[in-house]
Amino acid sequence: MAKLEKVSPFRLTSLLRLQKDPNLALQLFLNPNRSPKPFRYSLLSYDLVITKLGRAKMFDEMEQIIEQLKNETRFVPKEIIFCNIIAFYGRARLADRALKTFDQIPSFRCQRTIKSLNSLLNALLSCQEFEKMREFFVGIDQYAVPDVCTYNILINACCLCDDLDSAWNVFDEMQKRRIWPNAVTFGTLISGLCANCKLDEAFRLKEAMVRGFRLKPNAFVYASLIKGLCKANELSLAFKLKDEMLKCKIELGSRVYSTLISALFKVGRKEDVIGVLEEMRENGCKPDAVTYNAMIYGFCQEKDFDAAFGVLSEMEVKGCKPDVTSYNVIIGGLCRDGKLREANELFEDMPRRKCASDVITYRTLFDGLCDGMHFKEAAFILDEMVFKGYAPRTASMMKFVDELCQSGNLKLLWTVLNSLAKGNLIDVDTWRMVVHMVCKNNKLLNASDLVETLQMP
Repeated sequence: MAKLEKVSPFRLTSLLRLQKDPNLALQLFLNPNRSPKPFRYSLLSYDLVITKLGRAKMFDEMEQIIEQLKNETRFVPKEIIFCNIIAFYGRARLADRALKTFDQIPSFRCQRTIKSLNSLLNALLSCQEFEKMREFFVGIDQYAVPDVCTYNILINACCLCDDLDSAWNVFDEMQKRRIWPNAVTFGTLISGLCANCKLDEAFRLKEAMVRGFRLKPNAFVYASLIKGLCKANELSLAFKLKDEMLKCKIELGSRVYSTLISALFKVGRKEDVIGVLEEMRENGCKPDAVTYNAMIYGFCQEKDFDAAFGVLSEMEVKGCKPDVTSYNVIIGGLCRDGKLREANELFEDMPRRKCASDVITYRTLFDGLCDGMHFKEAAFILDEMVFKGYAPRTASMMKFVDELCQSGNLKLLWTVLNSLAKGNLIDVDTWRMVVHMVCKNNKLLNASDLVETLQMP
């Protein structure tokens, strides 16, 4: 029997790069030759397997590899590996693990620079840990000298908190430190100003960007301004700005056109949407799900459901698969218009259309059925929702239980409570409401059974 060919360190990196399954990549890394003999891993092989595990959110397994990396003496890990790890934790909203990784970098004999600090600040921003961001920035000099990326992250945090005064203070401080702002800096500030309806300041900043800093506005800057103008119903200026983008040969993405389409529906100019779609195609911008969903939403707001369904059909003809948002918008519109049977039929037809419902789908239909006093159907949707691991909005659930208590429909109430108990969704307020109703109606014989239901894990 022929011996199995041994895997070299170089061969291992090639195999890891080709392996799509993170579990198989991990097994291959841990035992490349199926032998107890030590294996001389390369730094690249560590980087590859850590990246695959981090993207798959297999964090415990990733930590196992990181701990093994710490014991390597043949090389020093590069800082970019830790930047990536911190980013993985940030996207997973695991701020504590991101902080721990940053603190451990020196134990790998790797020097921390502004790159890892920026990665940490960005991770904390993703986790909305604004106070921890502030603490790190106050003591930033003990780690590294801040750069433009550092300040851009801080400005973004201020804008997300709607604290524009602090954003301006950060902008002023970076200039005092002789750190030149870039297009991202201005784009973030302009986006924050537009979101807070400060359009005059946003346009002044755009002019300062060009004249004072010799920077060309990018697509993000224009998109933010157009969105702000549409929000303020300044459509003529929005279209003028769109034309300026074309003149400056800045690529218009589908989101800019989708914003304009939504604004046209909002002001009752749906007949102009066809012209926008034609211009999109002429400029080589293919309508996508965002574009079509903007049209679906507009037709639903006008209660023109035939047209909304027509857009769904057009999407399929044009090779653009409707996403769950497409269906959620129509289901929501039908529910608001009291067309509950049609909404439920579309919901049940989603699997045939190869689109899985999500928590928004269930919540939208559940709320609609409750508002329409279709309690039996709402109870059925609630049970299915809980079975799939979803939960209704707390306010909706409380309102539903209250309606059942007021109507005295104890049989259906009992069914609903059992469904809620399966998902561990019964809180103290629900307990009080139901117990009060049971006692008020002298149903004390059922009270002990009710307590057992409410205590289900």
